[in-house]
Amino acid sequence: MPEGDSVWRAANQLHTALAGQKLLASDFRVPRFATLNLAGWTIEEVVPRGKHLLMRLAGPAHERLTIHSHLKMEGSWQVYPPGGRWRKPGFTARCVLRTAVADAVGFSLGLLEVIKTSEEDKAVGFLGPDLLGPDWDPAEAERRVAAKPDVPVGVALLDQSNLAGIGNIYRCEVCFLAGIHPASPVAAVRDWPAMFADAKQLLEANLGPGRRTTLLNARGTPVGRSAGRPGYWVYRREHQPCLRCRTPIRRAVLGKSVPGKTVPGKGVPGKSAVGNAAAGSPGSGAAVTEERDIYFCPTCQPLLGGPEA
Repeated sequence: MPEGDSVWRAANQLHTALAGQKLLASDFRVPRFATLNLAGWTIEEVVPRGKHLLMRLAGPAHERLTIHSHLKMEGSWQVYPPGGRWRKPGFTARCVLRTAVADAVGFSLGLLEVIKTSEEDKAVGFLGPDLLGPDWDPAEAERRVAAKPDVPVGVALLDQSNLAGIGNIYRCEVCFLAGIHPASPVAAVRDWPAMFADAKQLLEANLGPGRRTTLLNARGTPVGRSAGRPGYWVYRREHQPCLRCRTPIRRAVLGKSVPGKTVPGKGVPGKSAVGNAAAGSPGSGAAVTEERDIYFCPTCQPLLGGPEA
């Protein structure tokens, strides 16, 4: 899944290129909207909402529509000069918007729909407070997270209905900075406001150009972009020494469970790597719909509420 900073940058690029421009042509390459023609509509703004992109348009008769998209794993929006050659294969394009000053193409979008702007809440209303949005409310985010005290911290941070904008990279990095193993239960965290503040600082530090990094100095300025320096504390640094204690970083798997769906023969989600950190009983069928790698330092981030990984 994309990180919130990636979606913010995509929205900013699209807004800069398209806001105030009238569409000369639109091409939706998904069956549901294949016949929709928005030529003559004006793009008013493009805004991010967590990991979702909302492109708001005004019609000739003052109608309002929103192009709602989500990048999922492979998606991207790219902006080209009018008629410019695409950098991705044409068969992966899902939406093409042409104006007099720029073309915008959405490639491999995981979700694409056109809805009434007045009904946006039906599409994104489930999201929790947005770390990069004007609605950010750490108290509300903590209330939502704390409502499920037995859920692993790493699962809670990725749950966009708790708070919006954190992807797998930031959940690993934020857990490291807090000294919390991602598989520890929510109840083990004693300072959620501090974790949220770290997440917000990291996201905001990466809204500009340059490679993403979570290594910041005391002023909050990124320092992990220097040549030869790691970009992250733990993410994808398996077997490499911890930057604090030199213990080798470990990689494990943490699963998200959903009632009613099981995987025969599986124990607790992520059990092979993180033990009984998530709800369930060893040896039973586990309801697993999503498993992702986690990275952590076993010394700096001891697993609470379960055996050591």
